[in-house]
Amino acid sequence: MRAQQKIGLILTGGGARAAYQVGVLKAIAEFLPHRARNPFHIICGTSAGALNAATLAVNARQFRKGVKYLDNIWKNFQVHDVYRSDPLGVLRNSALWFAGLILNTLGINRLNQVSLLDNTPLAQMLEQALPCEKIQESIDAGLLHALSITASGYGSGHSVNFYQSVEGVQPWKRARRIGIATKIESKHLLASSAIPFIFPAVQINREYFGDGSMRQIAPISPALHLGATRVLVIGTAHVPGALPAREQMDDYPSLARIAGHALDSIFLDSLEVDIERLQRINNTVSLVPDDVRHRMTLHKIEVLVISPSQPIEKIASRYAGHLPWPIRFLLRAVGAMRRSGANLVSYLLFDKDFCRALIDLGYQDALNQKQEIMDFLNKHKHPQAQGDLPQ
Repeated sequence: MRAQQKIGLILTGGGARAAYQVGVLKAIAEFLPHRARNPFHIICGTSAGALNAATLAVNARQFRKGVKYLDNIWKNFQVHDVYRSDPLGVLRNSALWFAGLILNTLGINRLNQVSLLDNTPLAQMLEQALPCEKIQESIDAGLLHALSITASGYGSGHSVNFYQSVEGVQPWKRARRIGIATKIESKHLLASSAIPFIFPAVQINREYFGDGSMRQIAPISPALHLGATRVLVIGTAHVPGALPAREQMDDYPSLARIAGHALDSIFLDSLEVDIERLQRINNTVSLVPDDVRHRMTLHKIEVLVISPSQPIEKIASRYAGHLPWPIRFLLRAVGAMRRSGANLVSYLLFDKDFCRALIDLGYQDALNQKQEIMDFLNKHKHPQAQGDLPQ
């Protein structure tokens, strides 16, 4: 297949919000023939989206099978599958977290891998359930051109795209972001999904890494570096048609509200900015004469974005009570169990009922965009956004 025909899939971060992506993928799988292979040549995952991306890469031979596997996992998720929620585990980790803060204030750094929650269950599940060695099998069989997993280096401050691909793809280096060829393993997935402060950083080679959404200023860029010219982006943030009304606040924001705001900035804002930049470039390029455009060193791509039609934090507020009581107790201490703290809860609510609600939402949203999706995959007509985007 020629380079200009490669389709990229971008799965963004967002903790438990990534269940929405499964619903969209479930609908796309139904749009395609029953035994269709993976339709995406390049798959890029960040944070929880990295787990979904790797699963698709492992099951590239049968796209529907891979999506069904994801569906079964997410719709049956329990909090204890991702992080310890038992009283002893929560108390121990919380005590270590607060002790670490105090010791660091005193200039003492004797506690390693301190985080608010212990995600050992997730690490064990990935080791048992996701055979990453099959990623190379998918590449060798011509079913996948590249898989990229993004993590953030705490030492260098770089957004690092770990990628596994066919031969010939060269590493890249841009301002605060680099691409490194490697063999993707479960440690890369854990690093990419290590939400700051909440889950522990992961050491890869000589550096510790955290959630890939941090400092990811150009989420679409890895797919372009790997050769994609058409990109499907599945986001996890509701994008209103107009600017929302500014809410009056009489009380000082709770710690949970501030944390939720910070996580939104990490997980959601960069993608919106990148897409907005794409739209501005599209408008500018449309004014350039064709003969001049052909001489420009920009790459023509097409982008289709699918994002939640409803605010996920409002859905999360309906299921917050499903969290185990030790987690509710911990989150209540920072104000997360109030309505204003639903944003923070939505990232941690790995509950089957909440995840099923998001899967259903993603499925319905994809059904509503079925014609656009099929036209995009088959390139029968221009999708909702297209233009030139710098790498």
